[in-house]
Amino acid sequence: MTFNSTHSPNLHPSMGRPQGKVVLSFLMITLGITVYLLSISWRHSSLFLIGAGFGITLYHAGFGFASAYRKWFRQGEVDGMLAQVLMLSIATLLFAPFLLHGTLGASPLRGALAPVAVQGAIGAFLFGVGMQLGSGCACGTLYTIGAGSMGMGITLASFMAGSFWESVTSSLWQSLPRHAPISLLNSFGWYGVLLQLSLLALLGWVLWRYKSLTRSAAVVKPPSQPLNLIHGPWSLVGGAIGLALLNWLTLLVAGRPWGVTWGFTLWGAKLAQSLGWNPSTSEFWSQGVGAEALKNSIWSDFTSLTNLGVILGAAMAAALAGRLSLRPPISVAAVGAALLGGGMMGYGARLAFGCNVGAYFGGIASTSLHGWLWIFFALLGTGVGVRLRRLIMND
Repeated sequence: MTFNSTHSPNLHPSMGRPQGKVVLSFLMITLGITVYLLSISWRHSSLFLIGAGFGITLYHAGFGFASAYRKWFRQGEVDGMLAQVLMLSIATLLFAPFLLHGTLGASPLRGALAPVAVQGAIGAFLFGVGMQLGSGCACGTLYTIGAGSMGMGITLASFMAGSFWESVTSSLWQSLPRHAPISLLNSFGWYGVLLQLSLLALLGWVLWRYKSLTRSAAVVKPPSQPLNLIHGPWSLVGGAIGLALLNWLTLLVAGRPWGVTWGFTLWGAKLAQSLGWNPSTSEFWSQGVGAEALKNSIWSDFTSLTNLGVILGAAMAAALAGRLSLRPPISVAAVGAALLGGGMMGYGARLAFGCNVGAYFGGIASTSLHGWLWIFFALLGTGVGVRLRRLIMND
């Protein structure tokens, strides 16, 4: 089975000459940060490097979540969706034996499990709308910033604000119906894994048949050359395999799957604190995990390190491809859409117990039903977001 690949519409499709001095600068920065993080622990430095791997993979494969959904809704193109099915299938197989065992040596391992809740459905819907207006999802925001998009910096700032706002208003949603986390793996063992893989295979077959019947226009396939591994572009299949392997490594090193939006929430809270906000006014930030995270440096936070790695890795990949350049927002409408979309994604991700990475990718790879709930309602939100995007941005 092969799929075609295309880069994000925000990235120039042609490969230029590698920007050697820029690449060298990023390599030196990466080395310096890695050495510093080794002074904290090998896990911290490893997760930063894994994050850089995510950034390189996302950029070189042009692997987008929001753009894949938009192409499906608009043009009937399903290559990106097929790649996600492959990614989820590989990750499910990689995660299952380790999550069943529950430990790696003396270190505990846990999946991305969360309640099946009404607030999760609402949050996923908001996120689905927001990622179309904001022109990217959570990881997409990071890797396009790394590639030089200034407009996505606006989306990130708004994302941080939305995430932080939900963290101080989360009690408003506690009364909505919810069910305890449901894991197919925990409930049925390997039979649960087989059930999920069968569902993914069925989805893949349906999408493949849809592609065959609609005869959607073929996407230009990247030329296969040895140097593509370094300079890109990669196929979507390569991106799917890379992301699944890197998420598995994240599980083994961090003890839980890849996450993104907690880092945005923490950054927003630290910024608010620097501007005079008092954490004692918030139940979440005045005790437990929230208070501990605020007290510590972001260099000690696993999610923040991975996020920073994604940005740096994408920047390095763009420079290797000769495409790294600063690109300002294209219009006032685009700025407004980025502000609105980023805020909706931030608030929605917190409501839904994660974004396309933590809830959807990590959740389904962990066989958690909340991951399936997330993608269903996120796709409903995508349908609305695509229409709003056309109205606001004429795109």
